[in-house]
Amino acid sequence: MNKLVIKEKNSEILLEARGISKNFGNKVALKDLNFKVNKGEIYCLLGQNGAGKTTTINIFLGLIKPDSGLVFINNVAASNQNTIRHSLAYIPEVVQLYNNLSSVENLDFFSRLAGQYCTNSQLEKLLITANLQADAHHQLLSKYSKGMRQKVGIAIALAKNASFILMDEPTSGLDPKASAEFAKTCKALSKNGIGIFMATHDIFNAVNIGSRIGIMKEGAIVHEALSSNITAQELHKLYLKTI
Repeated sequence: MNKLVIKEKNSEILLEARGISKNFGNKVALKDLNFKVNKGEIYCLLGQNGAGKTTTINIFLGLIKPDSGLVFINNVAASNQNTIRHSLAYIPEVVQLYNNLSSVENLDFFSRLAGQYCTNSQLEKLLITANLQADAHHQLLSKYSKGMRQKVGIAIALAKNASFILMDEPTSGLDPKASAEFAKTCKALSKNGIGIFMATHDIFNAVNIGSRIGIMKEGAIVHEALSSNITAQELHKLYLKTI
């Protein structure tokens, strides 16, 4: 792997993959995958469809088991779901919420499922922290755009006090304004120490949002760089050369 990143000292590791491999029949999905995500870091993983990004997320979520290797979340093995599930949140490409409920009602329902009980004012504060405008808090989700639904998903992650958020193609289908708002929210979460792992195709947002960027090919991370050390144009050229 071409390492362009200088390792940080004394960083608190929130998520770590050690030698993860996974096959589906004769297809190699992941091949000796190794990487770490530190506290407050936003790790953006680029790769074509089939490169292994979603398989990686599903292993972190405990939905599938690796054939070999280990995954740790907050230094706890991911196989121990009862221990880690409260520290981890997941925001898929399309956030699944109840369209016949408002964002406050959705947030109340899902936070209670996670064992968190909040007052209405606390729920509204969480939605504001996720950058959802106040006049939408009591609207039905059926009227929401994708970007607004993602903000509710972020508020749910905040309500359960998750220290780490997994995201799968979160900027897909967002208009430029919604994408910029999403980037602002992610950076605010990062400043508060929340770690984010984001699988994406969006090269511009990977540079704009991410602290660190990896490029995955055939189940392995083949390039890695700090976003501060690479431009979107340079990353685009490297990505095209890689795939």
